[in-house]
Amino acid sequence: MVIPGEVVTNAITRLIDVPGVAGQVALITLDNGMDHNRPNTLGPAGLRSLDAALDQAFAAKPAAIAVTGKPYVFAAGADLSGIGALNGKDAARAIGQLGHKVFRRLHDSDIPTFAFINGVAFGGGIEIGLHCHYRTLAANAGPMALPECFLGILPGWGGTQLLPRLIGPENAVTVIVENPLNNNRTLRTKDAAALGVVDQVFDGADFLEQSLRWLADVVSGSVTVPRKEFSSDDYAAAVARGRFLAQQRTHGATTAPARALDLIEAAGGEFADDLTAGFAAEDEALADLITSEPFRAGLYTFNLTQKRARKPVGAPDKSLAQPVTKVGVVGAGLMASQLATLFVRRLKVPVVLTEIDQQRLDAGVARVHGEISTLAEKGRISPAEANRLTALVTGSLDYSAFADADLVIEAVYEQLEVKQQVFAELEKHVAPEAILATNTSSLSVTAMAKGLQHPERVVGLHFFNPVAVMPLLEIIRAEQTSDAAVATGVALAKQLRKSPIICADATGFVVNRLLLRFMGEILAAIDEGTDPQVADIALDPLGLPMTPIMLLQLVGPAVALHVQETLNASWPDRFPVSENLRRTVDSGLKQLVSWDADGTQKVSDEVRELWQGGDQPSTAEQVRERALAALATEARLMLDEGVVSDAADIDLGMITGAGWPAWLGGITPYLDREGISEKVTGKRFAPAGVATLPA
Repeated sequence: MVIPGEVVTNAITRLIDVPGVAGQVALITLDNGMDHNRPNTLGPAGLRSLDAALDQAFAAKPAAIAVTGKPYVFAAGADLSGIGALNGKDAARAIGQLGHKVFRRLHDSDIPTFAFINGVAFGGGIEIGLHCHYRTLAANAGPMALPECFLGILPGWGGTQLLPRLIGPENAVTVIVENPLNNNRTLRTKDAAALGVVDQVFDGADFLEQSLRWLADVVSGSVTVPRKEFSSDDYAAAVARGRFLAQQRTHGATTAPARALDLIEAAGGEFADDLTAGFAAEDEALADLITSEPFRAGLYTFNLTQKRARKPVGAPDKSLAQPVTKVGVVGAGLMASQLATLFVRRLKVPVVLTEIDQQRLDAGVARVHGEISTLAEKGRISPAEANRLTALVTGSLDYSAFADADLVIEAVYEQLEVKQQVFAELEKHVAPEAILATNTSSLSVTAMAKGLQHPERVVGLHFFNPVAVMPLLEIIRAEQTSDAAVATGVALAKQLRKSPIICADATGFVVNRLLLRFMGEILAAIDEGTDPQVADIALDPLGLPMTPIMLLQLVGPAVALHVQETLNASWPDRFPVSENLRRTVDSGLKQLVSWDADGTQKVSDEVRELWQGGDQPSTAEQVRERALAALATEARLMLDEGVVSDAADIDLGMITGAGWPAWLGGITPYLDREGISEKVTGKRFAPAGVATLPA
C-alpha cells in the first residue's frame, strides 16, 4: 500500500555501547528528515521502515532495543491525511493490521524493549511505547494524548488493549475517552507519570543519557518495575463511568467512544488472555470507523484547527506586525484580569491595568497575581517564573502609564458610549503608533473609532470566556483599520496560542451572531409555549457540548440579553428579544439548570416557575429544525455580506469559539449533509461538484 504524498518517517538503527550493559543496545530513531514543525507520522511506508529497522535490531542480537524520536518529537501518530484517503474497509483494515504486526514485534520480543519518549507523542506514537516493555519520558517532552475518539475513530494499534492492562481501566477510560471528549485534553509530563503511562521521567537536557543508564539498571536487574493486576470489577466500574460520560457528552452523535469502551471492556473480559483476538477486534472497529462520516468530519475539523488556523485567510503581510513590548488593559474586572494574565504569561512583558478607583484596581491586580500563584502551585510554571510574572503586572489610575505601551486593549462595560470615551481619552496619552484594541463581543468597532485622530489603529480583538481555555480570537477589521493593526493582531494570536479568524465589522461578528441566532430560536419556541425542557434537549442528537439553557447560564443571562438587544437593533426581524430572557435578568436568577440524582441535567424549577409561554408548543424535532434553519440562513447572510471570506472560517469559529463538535465536521458541512442548506437558502455552502467533506 502506498499513500500519495506521504511524508515518510524513516527508522534508523544504530548499535551503541552502554556502560553496565553486557552487549550492545540497538537504538532506533524515528525521523522524517524535517524540522520539529513537521512531526514524525506513520503511514504504510513509515511502518515498513520501522519494520526494517527492527529486522536490523533483532539480527544484531543486542542486549536491549530502544526506540526514540528526532529532537522534540517522538511520533505524532498515524498520517491522518493518508488514512483519510484510504478507499474502503479492506484498505482501512489493512493499515490497522500493518501497525499491529510491526508494533507487536516490540511487545513479543524476548529482548527487553524500551521507548525513550523525548518529545510530542500522539496516537500511534503512544502505542509504540505501549508495545515496549518499559517507557521513559523527557520532562520537556510536550503534550501526549490518544486523541482518536475526538476525531471519530479509536486507538487502533493496540491502545484499547494495552493501556488498560498497563494503567488500569479507570485511567485508560480517562485517556482514551474522557480527555478527547473534553476539548481533546492532553497529558502533561506529570500527568503521564502519575497515571503510569511511563515508568520514569528524566530531565530533557541529558534525557537520552539518563534513559540509557536506567536501561542498564533494568537489564542488569538492579531496578525492577512493578506492574499491577486489575479485576473484572475494576473494568466494569470504569466502563460504566465511560458510557455515562460519553452519552452525556455526545448523545450518541458519534459511535467512536462506545466502540472504544467495548474494546476496553473486552480487554478485561473475553480478550484478557488473547491479545491476538483483541488486536483483530481493533482492526475491525478501525475499519468501520475510518470509513464513517464522523471520521471524515473529524478530519475536516483537524485540518481547520491545525492548518487554516495557523494561516488565517486575509491576513496582511506578517512584516507589518508591530512588536508588543508592553500591554495596557483598561479595566480590572474579571475579563480584564483574564486578559492581563494571558498577556503576561505568553508575552512575558509588562502589563498595566487601570480602573476608575483604587479599590477596583487593587482587586484586579490581586486577581492576576492570584492566578499566577495558582499556576505555580499546580506546577504549570516554576516559582521563579511566577515571581517574574507577578513583578510584571502592575496597576495605575492614570492613563499616562500607557505612554510607552505598544498595545492597549479595553475590557470595560459593554456600552458604545463608554468605549468611545475610553478611546478618546487614551489617544491623549499613548504613542501615535500604539495599537488600540477592543474586546467587544458585538458592538461596532468602526463606531468606537469614529472621531479619533488615528482611527486606523483601532482593531477588534474578541477573546472568548474563559480566556485561558477558549482557542478562538476574532480579529475585527473596522472600516479604517490598517493592515498593520490587523497584522499585529494575527501575530499576537500566534504568541498567545490562539486560533484567529479575520472578520469584518458586523454586529456580533461570527460566533456570537450564530450562537444568539440559534439560541434566540430556542427561546422564541419557549416564549410561544414549548416546554423549556423539550426545547433544551432538542439539539441533543447533534452532540453539542452543552444545551442552550446551560450555555445561557454559562454566558450569563444579562450578557446574553445585552448581545441579543444589540443584534435586535441591527436585525429586528431575525433577532427578537425574548421576554423570558428579560424576566430572568430582571429577577436576578442566574442558576438555570439543575441535576437529578442520576446526574441528568434538567431546567431548574425556578426557571419553570418564572418563565411564561403562549399556546403554540413545538415538538423537539420542530425546534431542532427551526434552529438549524436559522443557522443556515444566518451563515449564508454572513457570507453574502462578506463578514468572513469563506464558509471554512465560520466552521473554524464555531469549532474553536463555541465547541461545535469535531465529529460534525463544521457547521456548514453539517448543514449541507443534512440538506438544510439547500432547503433554506437554495444552495449548499460547498461549491457545486465539491465534496462536503475532504477525503
